[in-house]
Amino acid sequence: MGIKKTGTYATFTEELTINTPKRYQIVCITEDVERIVQESGIEDGLVLVNPMHITASCYVNDLEYGLHHDLMEWLEKLAPFHGVNGHDGEEYSHHRTGEDNGDAHLKRQLLGQQVTMPVQNGGLHLGTWEQIHYAEFDGQRPKRILVKVVGILAD
Repeated sequence: MGIKKTGTYATFTEELTINTPKRYQIVCITEDVERIVQESGIEDGLVLVNPMHITASCYVNDLEYGLHHDLMEWLEKLAPFHGVNGHDGEEYSHHRTGEDNGDAHLKRQLLGQQVTMPVQNGGLHLGTWEQIHYAEFDGQRPKRILVKVVGILAD
């Protein structure tokens, strides 16, 4: 059975800034996103979380640090830092531009770009273990995360 909410439609946008101390790092941002959703005054709708950088991802999974490690190991096997075939292999064609982050672009493609999550009763409507994460693959400098809430305002 569906429930139809009506009322005044609104949007609310805020940007987070993150600067990871490591080149590769995963940070749980659920509390930040929840704060923004609550500040938005939107009771029912959606929230978009977009890293706004082509070498970072936002994704949803369990907040378990062993899993963070496993994800980074898996991504490193699929897109190693030193090139297509690993340490002794061919460098990424992207590196011919003077960049050294070819792997970061590929890791982002593998993990995904952004997430859209439901908002219900003025807060995030997450599954039991769901948490929103920011994954950085070319860090150690300030980066922006767009959080955009859209939906029906609370009465």
